[in-house]
Amino acid sequence: MSTDEITLPLIDLSGYINPKSPGDKERVIAEVREACTQYGFFQTKGHGIPLSVQRGLLQSIDTLFNMPKEEKRKLSYLENVSRRGYEESGVSLREGDALPDSKEAYYMGREDPVVEHSGFYGPNVWPPLPEEQFRGPVWDYYQATYGLGQTIWEILLQGLGHSTSMMETFAKKPMVPMKMIRYPPLSATLPGQFGVGAHNDFGGVTVLLQQPGRHGLEVWLEGKETWLPVQATEDVYVINCGDMIMNWSGGEYKSAKHRVINKADNESRLSCATFFHGDIFATNPLNPADPNKATVGQLLVKRFRNQMSFHKELIAEVGAQA
Repeated sequence: MSTDEITLPLIDLSGYINPKSPGDKERVIAEVREACTQYGFFQTKGHGIPLSVQRGLLQSIDTLFNMPKEEKRKLSYLENVSRRGYEESGVSLREGDALPDSKEAYYMGREDPVVEHSGFYGPNVWPPLPEEQFRGPVWDYYQATYGLGQTIWEILLQGLGHSTSMMETFAKKPMVPMKMIRYPPLSATLPGQFGVGAHNDFGGVTVLLQQPGRHGLEVWLEGKETWLPVQATEDVYVINCGDMIMNWSGGEYKSAKHRVINKADNESRLSCATFFHGDIFATNPLNPADPNKATVGQLLVKRFRNQMSFHKELIAEVGAQA
């Protein structure tokens, strides 16, 4: 079977969120389990996030990235203890990649009033834009995808035979970062440069919105040794599991490698990813006997310490090894 004949499963979540008939919830749980066992990825509709909220978010991202470069640089995440704010194109380089990512990004998360745990929690950095052009639509969207990420976690837990109450053991105050992204046109990238190079997500559930009609996401099909393009369709989200879920589930759920190549010569591409991980000091709730007692915070620092210059206080806070 060629990749032309393969598509990621498209799962209607409305049967879980608003069940109409007996067995609706169980059917969705089984479909999600099958998709995450086979691919680690699936597409979803019936997710409950209004189109107006999605479109408002994309318009806000466009407004943000069209700000003058010198104004965006004043919002640099490198100057923020909680690593919130703007990432310039060419800053992110993964080990093994020949060239840095061409994307530019903007990071935010929970709106905690004070900095806690050396920056794992804290206030967001909001650009100097009118409320209705950025903060309002972006915050509405963040809250909506925060809720969707939690719903996906509940479904995944039930797919392994656990109760949704298990969320209370590892997600009382979860880390839920969100990354807004703009990829430059293909004509503005270097030969061999990716929008985002091949990688696995580090942690929990990823909720991805793609700008409709602006394709570029590709998922690695293990066993077939090929890349599967994932179309960017309006009102359809892409959901995937990270390495932490794969390890916590004992390999039941997959974490698949993926990358982004904006194939449009003269058009930029927007997307937004919300990552629902868990509490900073949470360990594997699915298997308390797991010999790997690494916390969510330790796993995060271990994964990104070569890409991000975490300060010593943060590393000491989570007890990560040097």
